[in-house]
Amino acid sequence: MELLVTMMVNLLVDMGPAIGAGIAALTGLGAGVGMGIATGKAVEATARQPEAVGKIRTMLLLGLAFAETTAIYGLLISILLIFM
Repeated sequence: MELLVTMMVNLLVDMGPAIGAGIAALTGLGAGVGMGIATGKAVEATARQPEAVGKIRTMLLLGLAFAETTAIYGLLISILLIFM
């Protein structure tokens, strides 16, 4: 029994960074979905009020920058977990 527990602990220690990197890389999925929804809503807003295109575009680009930043942080964390 002790041998089995020791083997499982060693496996988790060896595979832990890879599992963590995979989970951290999933932030790209959330960021992609968020950016798609934001872009769709911006297009709807532009279709409803064409005179407000400048303000809509500014807010859209600011929101996309924040969403992309979270994806880049997730990528950075996953790379650090793989190589550490």
